[in-house]
Amino acid sequence: MPSDEPGTDFAAAYAWQATLVLGVVTLVLGLILTFYPSVTVNVVAVMLGLLVLVSGLFHLIRMFGHSEAHRVWMGISGLLLVVAGVVLLRHLHLTVALIGLIIGLGWIVQGVTALIVSFSGDAREGRGWWIFFGIVSLIGGIVITALPAESVTLLAALTGIWFIVQGLFEIVGGLMLRRAGRQEQATVTGPSRPSEGAAAL
Repeated sequence: MPSDEPGTDFAAAYAWQATLVLGVVTLVLGLILTFYPSVTVNVVAVMLGLLVLVSGLFHLIRMFGHSEAHRVWMGISGLLLVVAGVVLLRHLHLTVALIGLIIGLGWIVQGVTALIVSFSGDAREGRGWWIFFGIVSLIGGIVITALPAESVTLLAALTGIWFIVQGLFEIVGGLMLRRAGRQEQATVTGPSRPSEGAAAL
C-alpha cells in the first residue's frame, strides 16, 4: 500500500543512496586514519592551535571595545591565548601530547567514576560490567597519560580500523536497502500489468 505522505516515498527511494555515501565517506576516513595516523593527529593539532590563536585574537579585539568592562583581563587572557596558540603551532608534538594527556585524564576520571558506581548502591544490576569497564578505563587512562603522543597515534589507527569496519557495514546496508527497494517496487508494479492488458482488450 503506497504511503499517503509524499516525502515518505522520496526518503525511501534515496535512503540507500544516503547510506551508501555515508559508508563510502566513513570508509575513506578510516583508511586515512589507519594508514596515516600521525598525519591525521598533526592536522588535529594544527586545528587546535589555530583555534587557540583565533580565540586569543578575538579577546584582544574585544579589549578595544567601548562597552567592554574588563579590558585589562581581556587583554591579558588574549595575549596568553595568542602565545599558547603560537607555541602549539610551532611545537606540534607538544600539542599531540596535550591531546593525549586530556584523553588520558578523561579516561582516568571515567574509570574512577565507574568503579565508584559499581561499589555503590546504584549498580544493583550489571555490577561486574561496571567494575570491568572502570578497570579497563583506568588502566587505559594511565597508559595514555604516561605515553600521550604515542597513545594518540595508536588511538587514531584503531579509530581508523573501526571506521573501516563501520563503513563496510554501511555500504553493505545501502546495497541491501537498494535491493529491498527494487523488490518492493517489482511487487507493487507486477500485478498491475495483467489488468492493463485486459483493459486494452
